[in-house]
Amino acid sequence: MRIEAVLFDLDGTLLDTAKDFYAIVQNMRAQRGLMPLDDEAGFRQCVSHGARAMVSYAFALEQDDPAAEALCEAFLAHYEQQYALFTEPFPGVLPLLERLEGAGIRWGVATNKPLRFAQPIMDALNLSARSAVLLCPEHVRNSKPAPDMLLAASEQLQLDPRQVIYVGDGKRDIDAGRAAQMHTVAVRYGYISADDNPAHWGADAVIDTITELEFLLEAQCHC
Repeated sequence: MRIEAVLFDLDGTLLDTAKDFYAIVQNMRAQRGLMPLDDEAGFRQCVSHGARAMVSYAFALEQDDPAAEALCEAFLAHYEQQYALFTEPFPGVLPLLERLEGAGIRWGVATNKPLRFAQPIMDALNLSARSAVLLCPEHVRNSKPAPDMLLAASEQLQLDPRQVIYVGDGKRDIDAGRAAQMHTVAVRYGYISADDNPAHWGADAVIDTITELEFLLEAQCHC
């Protein structure tokens, strides 16, 4: 089947959101009289695992520590006020989207990020009007790695899932894409943990850069 659409995960795939998260935990540490965290590289590896993972790392807590819950709530409250101060598309993403649009290939986002964060970020970066779909956990019964939001996106696009490529930087992305019977692409440039190996996730392709992704989509989408 001809590829008619490309779906992207948001954090770590389409957008580099880590700098906003890092600034927030630095603020939180300062408010609590703690020294600045001096490990942005290590922190970035937590981003795809969500707010609890990020605050647990930033404050050296186990994720099931009761203190992590209150910190997580404070973190999200900060994020609602500062969601796109430093966030930007990864280098090369905007030309890639323009190329897809020029070829008539629709693109969209399927993310485990709550809608109350994902929508304003897409709006702030002028991506909402260009995106064909935005699927978040609120739209489906089960988040990734379940295929629910990818199947819902296919339905909104009125496409067979086999006509769609899903691109993500986490194993849950690839698991969801495979379960939905989409073509899957794992990207290494995102927020990959040191003990993760995208080559073992079962993706149809693994790429290191946006340039490689552009070449791959050119071949798959004829754009």
